[in-house]
Amino acid sequence: PEQAADPVAEAKAAAQAAGTLDQLRAAITAYDRCELKKGARNTVFCDGVPGSRVMLIGEAPGRDEDREGRPFVGRAGQLLDRMLDAIGLSRAENVYITNVMPWRPPQNRDPKPEEMAMMTPFLQRHVELAQPEILVLMGNVSCAAVLGRRGITRLRGSWSEVWGKPVLPMFHPAYLLRQAGEKKKAWADLLDLNARLKEMR
Repeated sequence: PEQAADPVAEAKAAAQAAGTLDQLRAAITAYDRCELKKGARNTVFCDGVPGSRVMLIGEAPGRDEDREGRPFVGRAGQLLDRMLDAIGLSRAENVYITNVMPWRPPQNRDPKPEEMAMMTPFLQRHVELAQPEILVLMGNVSCAAVLGRRGITRLRGSWSEVWGKPVLPMFHPAYLLRQAGEKKKAWADLLDLNARLKEMR
């Protein structure tokens, strides 16, 4: 019998074949190896302005995102918009946003490692096609996917480089809604991001 194709290899091939963001969106929408897709209403691909200097990578869609088909639209998204606004950034003008996972996990559980492994090639291609100058990773899932590490409380605020881009891990806005005391650290990270953008002009 024919060997079943490896879902990750299949994802890599599909991602690499996409030459534009629209083609990538179509490739993700057509990709059937991830179980999460069956339970999701929408494929959540992106929001904001492609080609922006800053690209935010969130974790996975929640209920609001799944319903609207856009990342960061619920309470966490509203907080994110206020945070960005404080340093002169907005998804209407100069920020591009995606998630590690385009489909909502049931009960908003964390994506499983094998689910993330399937979607990471699409994410890497997404970054290549969007061509941001800086990546901001919001939360543990995006750190696990991009940096291969978890522990956002330790990772936040320290820059590294992945896929040829400077990368800044930050707390996810949903976490800040639960832990308001951590907002000071998020503010420090935003100022750091702003300073780096000015340096890179």
